[in-house]
Amino acid sequence: MTAFASCTILKHMVKYRRATDERTDAVFRALADPTRRAIVERLCTRPASVSELARPLAMSLPAVVQHLEILESSGLVRSEKVGRVRTCRVDPRALDGVDRWISDRRTTWARRLERLGDLFADEPPTKGARS
Repeated sequence: MTAFASCTILKHMVKYRRATDERTDAVFRALADPTRRAIVERLCTRPASVSELARPLAMSLPAVVQHLEILESSGLVRSEKVGRVRTCRVDPRALDGVDRWISDRRTTWARRLERLGDLFADEPPTKGARS
C-alpha cells in the first residue's frame, strides 16, 4: 500500500468517526472543567434551578449558563423551563459511552498485566536473586 493510499484511508476514518465516539468526546470535554464537574456532582443529589446552581459558584449567572449549555450539548444535563424557572437534572445515560470506553481500557490493561505476570512466572529465578 502506498503512503498516499494509507493517508487517504486515515483521513476517511477520522472524517467518519462513529457518533458514539463524538458523544463520548463531548462528555469528556464537558467533564474536563472543575466547575462543570461540581455542577454535575450537585445535580447528582437532586435537580436544581440555574440560580440554585449558581449560588455557591464564584461567577456570574451568564457564566454558569454557559457551563450548563456545554453540559447540555454533551447530553450530561437536561433542563426544563416552567414559567421563569429553568430546572436542570443529570441524564446518567450520557455516561454509558464513557463507561464502555473505560471498561474497554481496563480489560485491555488487565489482559496485558496478566500476560506480563505469566511471562515473569515462566522465567527461572536468576542466580543470587532474593526470594
